[in-house]
Amino acid sequence: MKRPLAFVLAALLAGTGLAPAQAADDVFTVAANFEIKGPEPATSGFIFTRMGVAETLVDAGRDGTLRPGLATGWEVSEDGLRWRFALRTGVRFHDGTPMTAAAVVHALEIALAKPGPQSRLPVSAIGAEDTATVAISLTEPFAALPAYLAEFRAQILAPASYDADGTAVAVIGTGPYRITALVPPLSLEAEAFDGYWGPQPALRKVAYAGVSRVETRALMAQSGDADMVFGLDPASVARLGRSDAVTVHSVAIPRTLLLKVNAAHPSLNSPEARRGLSLAIDREGLARAVLRYPEGADQLFAPGVAAWHDDALEPLHYDPEEARAIFAGLGWEPGRDGILVRGGERFALTVTTYPDRPELPLTAAVLQQQFRAVGIELEIAATNSSAIPAGHQDGSLELGLVARNFGLIPDPIGTVLSDFAPSGDWGAMNWENAEMAELAAEMARGEGGAAERARMAAILQEELPVIPIAWYRQTLAVGKDVEGAAVDPWERSFGLQDLRIAE
Repeated sequence: MKRPLAFVLAALLAGTGLAPAQAADDVFTVAANFEIKGPEPATSGFIFTRMGVAETLVDAGRDGTLRPGLATGWEVSEDGLRWRFALRTGVRFHDGTPMTAAAVVHALEIALAKPGPQSRLPVSAIGAEDTATVAISLTEPFAALPAYLAEFRAQILAPASYDADGTAVAVIGTGPYRITALVPPLSLEAEAFDGYWGPQPALRKVAYAGVSRVETRALMAQSGDADMVFGLDPASVARLGRSDAVTVHSVAIPRTLLLKVNAAHPSLNSPEARRGLSLAIDREGLARAVLRYPEGADQLFAPGVAAWHDDALEPLHYDPEEARAIFAGLGWEPGRDGILVRGGERFALTVTTYPDRPELPLTAAVLQQQFRAVGIELEIAATNSSAIPAGHQDGSLELGLVARNFGLIPDPIGTVLSDFAPSGDWGAMNWENAEMAELAAEMARGEGGAAERARMAAILQEELPVIPIAWYRQTLAVGKDVEGAAVDPWERSFGLQDLRIAE
């Protein structure tokens, strides 16, 4: 723990690079690539939960298994329409007020009224049965409800966190850390909350720095200006791995690097055309040479998402000759410059991606070369991540290169419902499959099992509304003197409350 966060950020904003040496400081700083948009849980809540400021009724372990959070347990009626959540007693918000059932109901009602997965829940009513029990009534059975209440947008904040219309104006949570300074979009400072219901953390002061440039984050790790740094590019991982100052962790997580495809595009509007695109991708070479991952993705769900990964599924593979044959069968012929032409139109596509994750533009550049080898011209548009859902909504998106997290809701059915049943902003585009929608609905009701999950995986593999490229690994660089550091595969927490500095 070296330099004050405000000092480091001021130097970076001024364009002077890293700050000159300062006296040792007791603030433990985390640097990652996400900006803080403000106190609103719907937009920046994942930072507040990862920093240990806010908590949810339901938690999840590092294997994705649901476990008690602010609720010690839950039960559902035989008809699946009424859930009861027993609240942990003795919990106080950071402003000293008690966490009552009424306060929990208030926070959940606000979450359900805002954009996000909770807004799509079949909830008819939320109420306080007594001071320590919350009851939720549904219009239809929904077995994944507890998993939805573990998602960051369902975090429980004190009533004083919101103004009269439900807009968040402060982050008053129940976690082991309370915010002392919040300066969007770059920084957050917090201190241990003495009134926390659980064990007191060893780190008494922590801070978060939103740093968009991966090169800057890597330098902060190397110099000690940040004690824990997430989201490193392959070159930085290799360099920091040789450093005596930091330890680099790399863990497989339930996130997939994929191509989001506009299935209504004239060049991509058939499963066969999308299969040709998939066959042009050398996943193994890309993963190892560019991403420094051990393997590519031969299906959408990674092995870590065990219930959804199907070892029996015929794997996606690389075969540029077969890709060329498919495109020839669809009427495409090579033009003078080698780019395919059909009916006077060139096979030219634009892939939209974002540099927040440094591996995405690198991957796009490799795809550009691999697609050209089969006659497809690819233009790269690296911009803000918001361009992906915006292009989905207005129909302008052709291809989107994204990192899709299937663990935001610990039960992946939540992401499957939003992405493929029907298509969603970060999932399928202009693609619908009635069987997929019905199977997903069955799973949500708690009626499906392994056979239904396998069939959904097969549909996605056959029709390729999105094209998997690589299964993700999260990288973390942490100071050698930090004990207890580990990557949470489900990206729910930075684990600050479990850390200590070796003496």
